[in-house]
Amino acid sequence: MCGIHAVLTPPGVTHIVSSDLTRCLCNRGPDYLGEVERRVTSSTNNDSTDCWTLKLTSTVLALRGDHVAKQPLSDSDADKGSVLCWNGEAWRINGEPVSGNDGEEIWRMLRGVEASASVITTPISMQEEKEKHILDVFRAIEGPFAFVYWHEAGRKVFFGRDRLGRRSLMMKRDERTGEVVLSSVAEGLSGGDTNANPNANGWKEVEADGIYVLDWGMLPLSGEGVTSAVLQPVRRDWIEGVDPAEFVSSIGTFNKSLPPASGYAPLSATSPSVAALKQQLIDSLSLRVLNIPQPPNADRVAHDTRVAVLFSGGLDCTVLARLAHEVMDPEQGIDLLNVAFENPRVVAQLRKDHAKNNGGNGEVDVDSIDFYEACPDRVTGRKSFAELQRVCPGRAFRFVAVNVPYTETLSHRQQVISLIYPHNTEMDLSIGYALYFAARGQGACTHLDGWVEEEYTSPARVLLSGLGADELFGGYSRHPSAYERAGYAGLVDELLLDVGRLGKRNLGRDDRAMSHWSKEVRFPFLDERLVRWAVDTPAWEKCDFENEGGEVEPGKRVLRLLALELGMEGVAKEKKRAIQFGARTAKMESGRVKGTTLIS
Repeated sequence: MCGIHAVLTPPGVTHIVSSDLTRCLCNRGPDYLGEVERRVTSSTNNDSTDCWTLKLTSTVLALRGDHVAKQPLSDSDADKGSVLCWNGEAWRINGEPVSGNDGEEIWRMLRGVEASASVITTPISMQEEKEKHILDVFRAIEGPFAFVYWHEAGRKVFFGRDRLGRRSLMMKRDERTGEVVLSSVAEGLSGGDTNANPNANGWKEVEADGIYVLDWGMLPLSGEGVTSAVLQPVRRDWIEGVDPAEFVSSIGTFNKSLPPASGYAPLSATSPSVAALKQQLIDSLSLRVLNIPQPPNADRVAHDTRVAVLFSGGLDCTVLARLAHEVMDPEQGIDLLNVAFENPRVVAQLRKDHAKNNGGNGEVDVDSIDFYEACPDRVTGRKSFAELQRVCPGRAFRFVAVNVPYTETLSHRQQVISLIYPHNTEMDLSIGYALYFAARGQGACTHLDGWVEEEYTSPARVLLSGLGADELFGGYSRHPSAYERAGYAGLVDELLLDVGRLGKRNLGRDDRAMSHWSKEVRFPFLDERLVRWAVDTPAWEKCDFENEGGEVEPGKRVLRLLALELGMEGVAKEKKRAIQFGARTAKMESGRVKGTTLIS
């Protein structure tokens, strides 16, 4: 995980990066902070005394290779040359796994493109060919990323997010001055209050639908003469030469076939798709949980823990924890981060129920009511933790009970609002709270031998999330509704909509909320190859709404059957529950507030 900030300013305009923004960028990347500045002249005016300024800033969270790769990556010439700000994980490039530091490998490939022709006086056709080769470098990457690349010879800025939008990148353009800003986190927020600073407005998430190019070869001599066309980036498709509509999230073609009229074998533990899913997940997890360097604070704890799971105890996250056990070094621990909130509205109801159950007489013993342990995700988490201990003897799973008092929620409210911006609804905030505090990883830790360490902070810098399983395998309540309404044809249409929206989900918001604690979240279900396999697999081999009976429910049945095969019967039968309700971050003040209500 890294932080990115890039700003282009016209002559006479000074852009100052605030101390608050620098803090947020450094929280994303605490291991290194670097800055590079370039003087940007127009292709029609090379007077260096009257030019625009491009300032690029990177912060680094070092999780790849055996050293800290200092960023921004740039030419040895201190004043000239191309520059790359890289935030992500290139698991594969051109289909091959990346060994060592991925950012440095991408920089090496981009330098290879530069070497093919290094002067701007080359013919237009050569410039177009060079742009294509640059685009092909980023198109060849599998993994989550966001980047900003200044190509000096072409006077162009390339930027974007991966096909599924798993890393944050936002953009702001000032058509009055000509200033353009790209950043991992929004700039100009004053404690989350966008009304306190007019510079806070205007931020938008960079779409994950392609690679964007800003051509600054025709910049005017001052910002006053800039046109909207100069500030408007051009989008280049992820897949060249085909209709993007043919590919789901620019990854694969969705299998729209319906079950044969002659019938089909119901999904069972021996179905080929169950074994295939297991292998896909093992391959995905192997990339994401192996070769992680020890965190810098590892000497403060008596165990080797480099990975933590965002753990509600539900099906998706528990299967990930179970399979991570098969992949990881047996000496390494796995922290299970389970978050629960003191919700005043729910607490009041619990007290009322407690008094009623005690006959309604006398004072209510508040201390006897454990609001956190009553949270649905805490109950489920404890059960699934016990099941993991049973099926994985010897693995040092640690259950971290992250309890968040209401007063602490309020004290962090403005920071969370600032991080999730430009998302600004009550639902965004309730989800942001849960992810923000879970990622912090502070709570009471139950160790392998049952000992409870009351004040524990997880040293893991890599977090695993089960996000994506519901979209891929039919886990939402709307999926059985679609089947009841129109059979498998309706289900296929609904699944296609969900998978097609993966790149437009709120992953940028989630990335900002969690990376604030110098953590990197990884999504094994959203590995490109796993997604490609899932969309290519017929619907009835993933969820089986035609056959309601069986050991497990039909929604996400292929994943539930895998949980059974892994020895976790209780987990296989767990119901789907949204994080804001499981952790009780929703509707803290009033039960009448809707999720779509704007944050006040």
